[in-house]
Amino acid sequence: MDACIDIGGTKVAVSLSSGSGLALFARRSEPTARTGASDALARQIVRLVEEACAEIGVAPQTVQRAGVSSAGPFVMRDGLIELAAPNICGGIAGPERGLPNDWITAPLEAPLRERFAKVRIENDCVAALEAERRWGALRGYDHCAYVTWSTGIGVGLCVDGRLLHGKNGNAGHAGHMFVSDNDDALCGCGNVGDVEALVAGNAIERRFGVDAATVLQRARAGDAPAETVVAGLCRVMGRALYNLTATLDLQRISLGGSVFTNNSEFLLPRLQHEVSSRFPALTAGCELVAAGLGERVGDYAALALLANGADAPAGPKG
Repeated sequence: MDACIDIGGTKVAVSLSSGSGLALFARRSEPTARTGASDALARQIVRLVEEACAEIGVAPQTVQRAGVSSAGPFVMRDGLIELAAPNICGGIAGPERGLPNDWITAPLEAPLRERFAKVRIENDCVAALEAERRWGALRGYDHCAYVTWSTGIGVGLCVDGRLLHGKNGNAGHAGHMFVSDNDDALCGCGNVGDVEALVAGNAIERRFGVDAATVLQRARAGDAPAETVVAGLCRVMGRALYNLTATLDLQRISLGGSVFTNNSEFLLPRLQHEVSSRFPALTAGCELVAAGLGERVGDYAALALLANGADAPAGPKG
């Protein structure tokens, strides 16, 4: 058995895989650990793996490989990955963001290597991009991206058939690019007015006093103030997608994450318009689509880090 681990700003999910095919077993999910010592997240993961093993009667010591799809950014300490995720580590932006810890980083690779013989960690959007290219909506595309619109904003990038990583594995952190002159939206990274601070799921309630699900529900029902809010959100997110397309000459962008997935039919044409209405020489032929793996993209993202030629899943398409 292998451990498939998905770390997000809101929740951590752990599943077990037999290593043959795409069946996942004994899935566990909890809110992401944010209190206690900075290794609390790593200890939470190990505990969830042990609980998953107990559920299906697998000896824990037989689980020796772990694929970890994690929110970033990452920093390297002694050659090992630690998380500097703004929605997990409260010490980055300070107490103004209200996270219940003062962590600057959260150790991840070092404590996991104490438990597992093999650990592969990738940014969650890079891992999701691998899964979407292997089994989902990006099969056959060499110039593409996966974008999550969720608690945070993340991106995985592929150009000329090669996944982009960067010096610390942080390529694709487009949620921290600036696309407006906003001067009062604080991101967990410390930036004021970046994409994530303006449109991420956890930013919408701070800015507008209503959660993302509610404002989108009201907009779909024709509520004019909510429609204005959503138009502004799509304008910011659309600019970010346009910037990616113009910079990397992309063919297709697959979108996931809770904010997008729960409202994909409503948001997709608005985002496509934001991209396609600008400079056709660069944007023509770039298609935005919903993640082919749907709500399971996070689970399959972790599996993709360990998979070798597994068959396509029977899950949702489009």
